[in-house]
Amino acid sequence: MLSKLKISPKIRWALIILLSLLALALLFFSSIYFGMWGKIPSTEELQKLEQSKATQVLSSDGELIGKFYIFDRQPITFKELPQHLIEALIATEDVRFFEHDGIDNRSLLRVFFKSILLQDESAGGGSTITLQLAKNIYGRKDYGAFGIVINKVQEAIIAERLEDIYNKNEILTLYFNTVPFSDNTYGIESASMKFFNKHTSELSLEEGAVLVGMLKASHSYNPRIFPERSRLRRDVVLMQMARYDYLSEEKALEAKRTDLVLDYRNYSNNKGLAPYFREQVRKDVSKILDTLKNIEGQSYNIYRDGLIVHTTLDHKMQQLAEEAMREHMMDLQQQHEASYGENAPWLQNKNILEDAVKGTESYQKLSDKGLNHQEIMQELRKTKPTELFSYDGSTTKNVSVIDSLSHYLKFLNAGMLAVQPETGAVRAWVGGVDFRYFKYDHVSMSKRQVGSTFKPIVYTAALENGMEPCTYFSAEEVTYENGWTPANSSASDDPHMNYNLKTALSTSMNTIAVKVLMETGIDNVIKEAREMGITSDLPAVPSIALGTASLNLEELTGAYTSYVNNGRPSEPYYITRIEDGNGNLLASFEPKVAPTPAYSETTRQVILNFMQATVNEGTATRLRSTYGLNNDIAGKTGTTQNNKDGWFVGITPQLVAVTWVGADDHRIGFRNTRIGQGANSALPIFARLMQKMNQDPYFTNITNARFAPVSSEVAEMLDCDEKKRDGFFKRLFSGSDKDEEATSEGEKEKKGFFKRLFGKKDKD
Repeated sequence: MLSKLKISPKIRWALIILLSLLALALLFFSSIYFGMWGKIPSTEELQKLEQSKATQVLSSDGELIGKFYIFDRQPITFKELPQHLIEALIATEDVRFFEHDGIDNRSLLRVFFKSILLQDESAGGGSTITLQLAKNIYGRKDYGAFGIVINKVQEAIIAERLEDIYNKNEILTLYFNTVPFSDNTYGIESASMKFFNKHTSELSLEEGAVLVGMLKASHSYNPRIFPERSRLRRDVVLMQMARYDYLSEEKALEAKRTDLVLDYRNYSNNKGLAPYFREQVRKDVSKILDTLKNIEGQSYNIYRDGLIVHTTLDHKMQQLAEEAMREHMMDLQQQHEASYGENAPWLQNKNILEDAVKGTESYQKLSDKGLNHQEIMQELRKTKPTELFSYDGSTTKNVSVIDSLSHYLKFLNAGMLAVQPETGAVRAWVGGVDFRYFKYDHVSMSKRQVGSTFKPIVYTAALENGMEPCTYFSAEEVTYENGWTPANSSASDDPHMNYNLKTALSTSMNTIAVKVLMETGIDNVIKEAREMGITSDLPAVPSIALGTASLNLEELTGAYTSYVNNGRPSEPYYITRIEDGNGNLLASFEPKVAPTPAYSETTRQVILNFMQATVNEGTATRLRSTYGLNNDIAGKTGTTQNNKDGWFVGITPQLVAVTWVGADDHRIGFRNTRIGQGANSALPIFARLMQKMNQDPYFTNITNARFAPVSSEVAEMLDCDEKKRDGFFKRLFSGSDKDEEATSEGEKEKKGFFKRLFGKKDKD
């Protein structure tokens, strides 16, 4: 055709080249359209858009305490988007949004020539909200030199299909639910909760402008890192709104004068409220989801399916518990380090440090490469910048792996579990001092010797097996099998004095606890412990009376709930239900409370009275004297051999809390009992928590709760002197006074000797 036209050869060749380029462009477009550069989602697929959504973890009152996600995304509906937020987005990102069908031809033409002719990959102004949505959903791939063109054409095709399927409001909703913000956050709701701790619907004009301004460059305009830069970008958004008549200029200027104030909440696994608890929830929910199927017969995914996990945790109590723990542990750590000085085991005991080194992943990797011990140690002495934990704030120093381990060995750790006794519902869970640096959860994972916190179980078994509260025992030391001779920690305990059970338990006399155990029978005590929910191994030896068995906080806490739950132990539980993103129930969980009491009501009242005496006049009196607590509280302190573990159990009518403090390495104990005893190491965490709760009316139902008075029958049983002088001649001739009857095997042997000496028959 061109040959028949009378045109010059130059024009002919120009037309041939132009038509060839158009043909090539058409072929190129066709290759993209038909998926030769990667499949483009069909209309049917776009109608079923499913994005990875974060699973939310909620406290008992619906507060968001954590999320599990690959991308931190939390979808909302169009009704939850404030009008000013929509206007800010349109004024800043796509002023002709309601006029085009997904592609703004004027802007796209400009970008096309900049990208193709000028090779300017940063050319802006052409991406509509719908084009950005296509990019947000499907991302971009690397196609080499033509990558930007291919990606933009693909996005244009997807954008047109989206506009055919969804109306403008639906597109805005999809966009806000998928757009990336700073700090690995996807979707406006997640960003709103993270940066301002409020739902999207509650955002102010200025806050919405901050988030929209962040979209231009999520890192550069991150208000957490670059607050001034973010504020300037916010002001640009406000002026854009004024420029396009969404705001009056006066209103925009007024908004610009406001300060940029964040209420930042990081929902990462390592930070934020209750990280140990959230990690335990993650483990449990993952196992639960393995047993559930969706309508398509597939398993749910905790990171993808946007589930909602409802828990029993009280977010206010959890916050106060973490504060109480940190305040106390900061002081206790200073006492601990000062008591050892330069003779600290983490400095002087080479075996402790070397064992710690051998247990590291770094050591194992070097060993797998064939290096011997000396070569590995040489490698691990090389320094590098390392972030180290400190109560004053983490610091980065040039240290070696060995230096780092030595640094962490000195730190004490802590665990605390607080539950509602009636149901076992967990209200606060503190697994350690800082999850970022100490991953080991001392609530669910750790088992430690429980010391004197086991004694109430011994006394409970004794009462259940017929022993009277006013039975008297001598504080005198007795040697048992294998030459074991338990002693009392208090030098004021008179070995020639007989004490009743209440005094013996409230002042935690070791000698009497073992005598009570032996008279009751070890098997009977173990049986009672099982009835109270203890499942761990319990050695059938006399020393079990002093808490040589290793238990975790969950089972010890569960056992103690029985004393304020009519004798029925409650197993701690913390997940109430799991829902899908639409609120449909997937699984629900009920409290696990023993169907029958583990002991009689009389025994319950007596032991609870004993533990109230522990607080009012026994080993836990600093709750009254030092911390000024006037609440109704029962409790029990515990300290293990060589001051390795400190324990405290605090009981109120509406709350049972168990705290533990010690070093992660069992070979490192407290330097002395003054520091390491449970009353000093563990009790203050509970005490500080109660102080904080007393100041908040939110906890009135717990802090104002009162124990019911004991029955007249129990009051009569408890009516006796706390101690009696051991009668010399009664010890010689085995008097019949039951209250002064010596019950240990050693004392029986002595009595038998004098009986035989004076011609009386020895009944034993």
